[in-house]
This record gives sequence, structure tokens and C-alpha cells, in this order.
Amino acid sequence: MSRRATDREIFRLAVPAFGALVAEPLFLLADSALVGHLGATPLAALGIAGAILQTIVGLMVFLAYGTTPAVARRLGAGHEREAVEAGIDGMWLATGIGVALGAIGAIAAPSLVGLFGAPADVSWQASAYLAVSMAGLPAMLVVYAAAGLLRGLQDTRTPLWVASGGFGANIALNALFIYAAGLGVVGSAAGTVVAQWAMAVVYVMVARRHGRRVGAVLRPRAAGIRGLSGAGGWLFLRTASLRAAIILGVFLATAISADALAAWQVTMAVYNAVALALDALAIAAQALIGRGLGVGDLDAVRAVLRRCLWWGVGGGAALGALLIAVSPVFGHVFTTDPDVLAQLPAPLAIIGATTPLGGYVFVLDGVLIGAGDARYLALTGMANLAVFVPLAWLATADGGGAALAWLTLAFGVGYLGARAVTLGLRARGDRWMVVGAVRA
Repeated sequence: MSRRATDREIFRLAVPAFGALVAEPLFLLADSALVGHLGATPLAALGIAGAILQTIVGLMVFLAYGTTPAVARRLGAGHEREAVEAGIDGMWLATGIGVALGAIGAIAAPSLVGLFGAPADVSWQASAYLAVSMAGLPAMLVVYAAAGLLRGLQDTRTPLWVASGGFGANIALNALFIYAAGLGVVGSAAGTVVAQWAMAVVYVMVARRHGRRVGAVLRPRAAGIRGLSGAGGWLFLRTASLRAAIILGVFLATAISADALAAWQVTMAVYNAVALALDALAIAAQALIGRGLGVGDLDAVRAVLRRCLWWGVGGGAALGALLIAVSPVFGHVFTTDPDVLAQLPAPLAIIGATTPLGGYVFVLDGVLIGAGDARYLALTGMANLAVFVPLAWLATADGGGAALAWLTLAFGVGYLGARAVTLGLRARGDRWMVVGAVRA
């Protein structure tokens, strides 16, 4: 394909994916903004509970990232019925995992929160938020798997509409439960749970329609679920290394002060929003790389790689410049606490300055996920984490007023830089480009 045709294919998928992906972190941004105006303690509690919940859900992202290339490869090879069945298998797997983890997480909520060593009032509110949020975990995992099915089918518009509707419902319900019903931080969790289940119901209806259209088997298939579970193991380890880096940041911010923890919560919420916005290109890369390898068109695969990288770095530069410009005042969106506000400008500016590097990393990550190169991602993910751990500890060793800024720098330059090196080295070769309906 020509460069213009490649760009059209990328943006046909990336533009709707952008809207859907931005809607996802807006759940957390909305919670941060609404809860933040209750005070520093509820915001700090949300930081701990959100980190735990995002870790649990984030570790299960293989339900989307494993399903997308599996579906796309089969679609590219001309096996549409098998493609849809692979996605439905992913949804059944998500249901089982979600029910089990939700039950365990609700019981273990106080113990999980206690690991952070936060003050008693922060821990109590974090435990309450986390326990309620676990009721929405099965729904959220079904949403992940169903989104993977549709992306593999080269459809990113439906996830956009579902995510947009879910975000709108989440805002309205959270405001109702937090303020009108007077439930505080627990109301934020309850509103999100209701919105998540509504999204899951819509996705089930869409998947059922696709299944009937192609004559796919709708019931659970043991072989298909086992296949996705095996392929997802490496992606699980890859994601575990990413979440470990985030959790380490929360631990270190907690050790600095409650105000620093609240500021870190806002910083990471903004980082996640920017990262997932750029991940729209990674989602497009996953779908197009998987389809290209299924067809066996390596020229198209290389063209998608080049153009996604170009747009990822350029888009990162634009978003980063905007974030740097608003960093002195952006904290007021999330809190009115003066001690928290005083710590936010420098970390937000650092996140903005490192966003182009993030765009490079996120695109290459999506390319290799789309190729099914999960083993390499898992192994190098552990190496990248080993680089970040000492940098993060050194950054916060003195616990001074600049500790949070140094921690953000260790994350944005040290950790993302290590990922850029390992991903870039892999992408320069061709060992990741394995063709066929199924990666051998």
C-alpha cells in the first residue's frame, strides 16, 4: 500500500479507538475530580484503591490483547467463523476469571489496602471503595475481551459508542451517589460498577449478533479457552511487570506523605489518560499487524510499523506540549487542597516532556502484541522493571520536597527509556514477523 493508503487504514481504526481508549481513563479522571473535592483523605484513598483495582484489571488485559491478534490473524486468513469463535472464547474466559477474582478481592480488600501502610482514615475509605468495586470486575473483564473481539474484526467504532455511553453514565451516577446520596468515596465505586455492567450487557448482545451471523459456536469451548489461556500467560507476565512499576510508585509516594500520595494519584491518572490516548495507534497496529501476518503480506506489516511510529512520536509531542503548558494550573481540576496543588506542576510537566518517548514505546508494544510476540515482551518487561526499581528508590531516598518530581523523572525517563531500548531492538529485526492464521 502507498503511505496515504496505509495512513487511511491506520486512522480508520485509530480514530474511533482513540475515543474509546480516552473514555476508559476518564472513569478514573472523573472519580479523581469528583472525589478530590471531598478532601485530601478521600483522594489518597482513591489512589490506593485505584492502584490495586487497576493492577487486578490491568493484569487481565491479555483478554483484549490476546484476543485481538488471534481474531485478526484468522480473519486475515479468511476464517471468519473461527475468528468470531476465538473472541467468544475470550469472553467466556473473562467471565470465569472475573467472578473468581471479584469474590476473592472483596474478601481480601482490607488486607490488600493494609500493605500500603497508609493512615487509618485513608485505609478505611480505600478498603470500602475497593470492596464495592469488586462487584464490577466480571463486567470489566468481559468488556476487555469483547473489545478485543471487535478490534480483531477491524471494528473500533462499536467500542467507541459503548465506552462513550458508559463514561456518560459513570459521570452521572457518581455525582448522584457521591453528593446527592451522600455516600462519599463509596458512591464513586457504586456508580462505576453500574456503568460497567451496562457496558458488558451491550457487548454480549453485539458478540451474539456476530456469532449468529457467521454460524459460530456460542457456548464455551474448552479447547479455545485453553488456547487463549496459554497464549495469555506471557502477556500476563508482561503486564505484571508494568503494574509492578506503577505499584512501586504508589508505595514510594505513600512513604513520602499523604499529600504526595494524593498528588501521585493525580499524576498517574493524567499519565494513564495520555498513554491510552496514544494507545489508539497501538490498537490499530495490533489489528492491522495481526491481519497482515494472517494474510502473509510482510510489506504491509512493515508499512504499518513505520507509519504508526511516525504518528505515535508526533502525537506524543503534541500532547506533551499541551500538558506542559497547562501543568501550572491543571491540578485545580482535581483538588482544592493547597498542599497537594503545590506538588503537582513539576510531575505533570515531566509527564508532558516524556510523552513523545511514550508514544514510541506504546506503538512498538502494540506492534509486537499484534504479532503475538508475547514471550519477548514478558522477558524484557522483567529486565525493564529491574532498571526502574533502583532508580525509583534513589529518587525518593531523602523524602524531600522534590522527591515526587524525581520519582516521576525516574518513571518517565528511566522506565520508559528502558522499554524503548528493548522494544526498538526487537522491531529492527524480523524474528517477530511470523505469518499464518495461528502463530506457531
